[in-house]
Amino acid sequence: MTKGLTNRMFLLVLATTFASTAFSIWAVTLDNSHNADQVLLYISHTGYLITHNMSTPAYVLYIISLSDTWHKMLKNKLQMTLLIAPFGILVALLIVNLFTDCVFEIADHTYVRGELFFVLYAIAVFYMVYGLVYLFRCRKILSRSKILAISAMVPLMLLAIMVQFINPRLVVEMFAGAIALLLITMTTQRPEELIDVRTGLGNYNAYVENVKRSFANNKSFTVIMLNISSFLSMQSMLSYDSTIMLLRSVGEEINKAAKHTKLDAEAYYLDRGRFRIVTIYDDKKLASETAETLLETLRKNHVINSLAIEFIPNICVTNCPDDVSDFTTLISLGGNFHDKSYNTGGVLYAAELFKQDRFDMANNIDIIIEKALKNNSFKVYYQPIYSVEKGRFSTAEALLRLIDSEYGFVPPDMFIAAAERNGAIHKIGDFVLEEVCRFIASDKFAELGLDYIEINLSVTQCMHADLADKVMATLKKYNLTPDKINLEITETAVAYAQSVMRQNLDKLSGAGVSFSLDDYGTGYSNMRRMIQLPLKIVKLDKSFVDEQSNPKMWIAIQNTVKMLKDMNMEIVVEGIETQTMAKQFTDLNCDYIQGYYYSKPIPEDDFVEFIRKTHIV
Repeated sequence: MTKGLTNRMFLLVLATTFASTAFSIWAVTLDNSHNADQVLLYISHTGYLITHNMSTPAYVLYIISLSDTWHKMLKNKLQMTLLIAPFGILVALLIVNLFTDCVFEIADHTYVRGELFFVLYAIAVFYMVYGLVYLFRCRKILSRSKILAISAMVPLMLLAIMVQFINPRLVVEMFAGAIALLLITMTTQRPEELIDVRTGLGNYNAYVENVKRSFANNKSFTVIMLNISSFLSMQSMLSYDSTIMLLRSVGEEINKAAKHTKLDAEAYYLDRGRFRIVTIYDDKKLASETAETLLETLRKNHVINSLAIEFIPNICVTNCPDDVSDFTTLISLGGNFHDKSYNTGGVLYAAELFKQDRFDMANNIDIIIEKALKNNSFKVYYQPIYSVEKGRFSTAEALLRLIDSEYGFVPPDMFIAAAERNGAIHKIGDFVLEEVCRFIASDKFAELGLDYIEINLSVTQCMHADLADKVMATLKKYNLTPDKINLEITETAVAYAQSVMRQNLDKLSGAGVSFSLDDYGTGYSNMRRMIQLPLKIVKLDKSFVDEQSNPKMWIAIQNTVKMLKDMNMEIVVEGIETQTMAKQFTDLNCDYIQGYYYSKPIPEDDFVEFIRKTHIV
């Protein structure tokens, strides 16, 4: 029911055990028949001894496959000799026995052991000990339950061998083998834990186990990563049954591609349209050919229940450990390799992706953030905001910047998203609040004549239970009134409006802290939620400005501004880059203008100097 090389080795153990049981039954039946043919007696007993003694080396092969150490075994001539030589001796001994009766003989239609019969038991014991030693060496790779289940075969078989050696008529060896194999089936070869029932491919757990084991073994292997970026949209159009048909169709194409190129690999389905192919042996050329074949096939339209489905396949070939040397990096790569900035339409190669600084930066972003917090590498920059009514810069937005010693400037969209994911956003948020309040409380800020500073809040911060208390405590620490800061929340946060977030906003608003809605128009807004929140300012997203030359967009902008003004909201327009843009939105009765036309975000000292030079104090 499971797939792959390990399963094939387990089937070999089953097959040899089954064959030896069949030969054993045949041989015992003939032994009990007084007129049995002499030749058939030799054939049945020889067949039993060969197949029975094959089960122990097959057992060792299974352990090697389960531990995924074939690459090490094939390179070690001594181990290969120890693995093959005893069975070769066994076969040679049984061939010689046909002429010498040194192992067994049929005397008067009766089976009698020969003087060298003990060699067969010695070989069986050797393989069992070999398997146990190998299992012990792989104890860090395999789980405890698997080790116990597999090693249980040895005491069971040894006990059976001892019983049958003392009393040959008590044929219990095959029964002991069957019990041991049943135990392995129940604990190790468990399809419900390894197989995705929708596709018949390996599941996420099987993929993780395989890859982690390969890294632990220092094995060279290739992972072909397939992400269907259009999967979620396709899933929304299809029924559950049709989605299953779609996934199975992709699974079949993967198997066909591997079969066409003769690539020995195992395929997995993780989730959300993500498939993986992991090679069993190090064959980079065949892996590349398989990836190209698969991409070409998946680009063709597929018909599911009369619907023409067009896949958007993204494929990346990753050679491990050459390109990726650890499991965490591989998982990270699999999640974002098909980012638009890297997708060229063909098969991607991790080696090429890692040459790009941004991609390398993304893979190490958690380390970069941790280092920045430790070394105080985060800096607060300020972007001035022009007040149309007052005719001067009356406020500014505090923006966080990160300059890493190794990578240089790290884009905020990269480190903010990562910080929200790993939980560092709270420490970063505390740092920004502390820095801004310190600046507002300084004498130089008092000289600038600014009304307040805007501080961005992430979704994660908004939903933290102690946000309000933390903000109020920091204001009190620097003896500031709540009107000196304005907290910006994004449309994404509005979409996530939960009770904790609402309680934070209400508590801060009641204390006198004002709020802005940032990035208005990016598509997340729920008008009802937005109206219910204590918002004073709405900031029109830069996308409005970028498309304001479009007549339809300009109509939308005009009506949006009118609606917000009728609601007594103040309006900030972001992304203004030219004088013409500034005049257009000023004439439209917007309250504030922000953008590179006036200034980009600049460090604190430069910001103070900039405001002073405008002579607006």
